[in-house]
Amino acid sequence: MTFRTRLLLVSSLTVAGAVALVSGAVSGATRRAFDRISEERRKGVTDQFQREVISQDREVEDKVQRAAASGAVQQIAVEANKSEPDFSTFVDEARAQADAQALDFLDILQPDLTIISSASAPARFGYKSDWLIAPDDVSAAKSFLTRIPTDNGTAVAFAAVHAVSVGDKSILVVGARKLDPPFLASLGVAPGVRAMLWLASGEVMDASGPVANQQNLAGLLDTVRRTRQKAFATVQWTRDPATAESIVALPLVHGDTLLGALLVGTSLREQVLLEKGILWTGIGVGGAGILLGVLIGFWTTLRVTRPVAQLVSGVEAVAGGDWNTRVRVQSGDEIGQLAGAFNKMTEQLIEQRDRAIQAERVAAWRELARRLAHELKNPLFPLQITIENLQRARERHAEEFDEVFRESTATLLAEMQNLKTIVGQFSDFAKMPPPEFEAVNASALVREVMKLFEAQFHAEGRPCIEPMLELAEANVEISADPLQLSRALRNLMLNAMDAMPEGGTLRVSTEADDGTVRIAVSDSGQGLSEEECARLFTPYYTTKRHGTGLGLAIVQSVVSDHHGRISVSGQPGRGATFTIELPARRNA
Repeated sequence: MTFRTRLLLVSSLTVAGAVALVSGAVSGATRRAFDRISEERRKGVTDQFQREVISQDREVEDKVQRAAASGAVQQIAVEANKSEPDFSTFVDEARAQADAQALDFLDILQPDLTIISSASAPARFGYKSDWLIAPDDVSAAKSFLTRIPTDNGTAVAFAAVHAVSVGDKSILVVGARKLDPPFLASLGVAPGVRAMLWLASGEVMDASGPVANQQNLAGLLDTVRRTRQKAFATVQWTRDPATAESIVALPLVHGDTLLGALLVGTSLREQVLLEKGILWTGIGVGGAGILLGVLIGFWTTLRVTRPVAQLVSGVEAVAGGDWNTRVRVQSGDEIGQLAGAFNKMTEQLIEQRDRAIQAERVAAWRELARRLAHELKNPLFPLQITIENLQRARERHAEEFDEVFRESTATLLAEMQNLKTIVGQFSDFAKMPPPEFEAVNASALVREVMKLFEAQFHAEGRPCIEPMLELAEANVEISADPLQLSRALRNLMLNAMDAMPEGGTLRVSTEADDGTVRIAVSDSGQGLSEEECARLFTPYYTTKRHGTGLGLAIVQSVVSDHHGRISVSGQPGRGATFTIELPARRNA
């Protein structure tokens, strides 16, 4: 991705991010405000709802009292004081009183709850009442919740009991109003609020009848069943978020029996629609902001990146070798100052390059002259001594000249061979040919090189060296020049053998890992210090008494030509390990 593209994206995303941040902050603040208002509204609605319920309770109490004060009920109380009362003539009186007081249920009972007259079940005359009535309900003279069996199941109702006494005996008037859709409609809740009733039998209804998707209330109702305390939940009735309601559940309990719960639902439609409007407004403004950001960013990036692109072209030209490249200075701002600094830098680079080339040439010739002088001086001294010995033997001991001549010529030939070797090494280092690549198995190449030294490992009169091979057989194929790589491995193995003048272990291993083939040559010899490890691959540097220091330089050159790298690790007295890393050959 170019700098211009990144700058354009950054400017566009900055505008879009700012719009999104503002929209999110407004949406969050709106949601918190709505939550606070909803909480206050929910509390107000709940309080109002409870007041309405209490009002209905008191209305039931008043109606039961008026029924108990009626003349017909008083006559039943008088009949109850007779030694053998006959209530058969009052069987239909409860129905008349229920109609008169607009009560759903009304029973006239004896103190032991035997039915004298029942508005809802006249045929149960003389049976025990099956309403859920406790002794405390009779004595409290207050309304209470009860469960009443009906032909269609069970009804939950607000009930009140009033005792009518005449003489020593009394009767009970029990009236109730059923909690049903008409009752819920009579509560007079505010707009956007609805009352619902959940019966323990599982039915949920509101003022219009059974509630759809009742399964959405399962979690809230489970909480009511478990705790029998007021609970709160937000319920989304369909996939449309606007159908969500904030619902408070008020449990209906009689003694230890949970009869159901009154549910007060507050619609969240206004909040959802407002949040949705804010969201779409934010999206619209964000889109416009992005478009504006793109336009501004395009103009800005074009103004900023065009001179930068020219600078990049200039840098690439300099990197490609054209050190005479210059960039036009078109402004006096920071970009113009950068262009001027670039032009000045290229001028200084040219000057420094010329000085560096001249200094490098001088240093290279000096180093070569020093190394050649050093390497050639060593064999020249014995040559000089040998010739001088020949002269003295000829002048002083003519009879021994032949023997001295033989020894001296042998010495001369050996030192001449040494000179030839030194010259050959310098020549080899100077004219390393480019590698000719072919598929090579690294493990097989190591075996071939190791065979060349088998005769030297256990030769008489030389220290014993124990070879160890740890070679991988799979994924070790590389592209290499087998002759050059073999030469590099021979140099490493010879160095390892020279590092063990008293014998030891020569370990060579190969392994493949993540597209790289490693060849490691380790010895158990004298080891190397950190300084020696750092300088070891410098041309003409050597840790040996006799050597040109070109062996490892040649190895490094071979490895470099094979696009690999070589490293060394070791500690004094603990041996050293040379590791060659080469790219694995890719299958065509």
